[in-house]
Amino acid sequence: MRQLPHGYTNRTVGDGSVVVKEYAGPDARDRQRREHLVLDRLAGAVPLPQLVAAGGLRLTTGFVGGAHGQDLLAPEESPARAAAVLAACGRTLREIHTLDPARLSDLPPLPDTAVTVPQAPGGTGGTAGGHTVPVHGDYGPNNLLLDPADHTVTAVFDWEFAHLGSAVEDLAWCEWIVRTHHPDRTPLLGEFFGAYGGPAPGWPTRRAVMVARCRALEAFCTRWEPGGEGARQWARRAAATAAWRE
Repeated sequence: MRQLPHGYTNRTVGDGSVVVKEYAGPDARDRQRREHLVLDRLAGAVPLPQLVAAGGLRLTTGFVGGAHGQDLLAPEESPARAAAVLAACGRTLREIHTLDPARLSDLPPLPDTAVTVPQAPGGTGGTAGGHTVPVHGDYGPNNLLLDPADHTVTAVFDWEFAHLGSAVEDLAWCEWIVRTHHPDRTPLLGEFFGAYGGPAPGWPTRRAVMVARCRALEAFCTRWEPGGEGARQWARRAAATAAWRE
């Protein structure tokens, strides 16, 4: 087993056959159960790793081939590839949000990582509006594997913050991931929203959701290590996000 890259909260190791994820931090057992439930209930409906075993604070899944979404957005990759990756993000998110939320009806509400979505005047309409949908909770290229040949998504992983909520939570957070970690790809976000389809929520709503999510993660880190660097980092990110302009 070797440590896999791109993990931040939990310890994830693999051997090319299986991947073992060991949950750490606040609500670790709750987060393990969320991801377990999603992998069980949504198997075959969206690209997911195959659930192999679950117990304690661990989940074991089958290994899935593919390139990490963030690697495919790296500066050395072509704009055409980055655009294709963001379009794949949009199409796959639409697939998730059009699933029957009843499949995840027994997911409990999130603790302090929940986000209150502001209501835009007159609503936004479509799936991105006020309908309840399955929400990934940490959606973006950071949690996708793709076939580097045709950029189809081979797996969506890290469902530990999954819940039922508003589509704008995932839409806004994917945008935040791109703006924060791949700022040179921000002009290509239209590929993501276009592939998702339907009217996107307005910028004030999207930014408010981004800030709320940063604050929720600040609270999560504060419970883990009061006054620690994690909480300070999320506080800085929330302040920076609040100052963004579209």
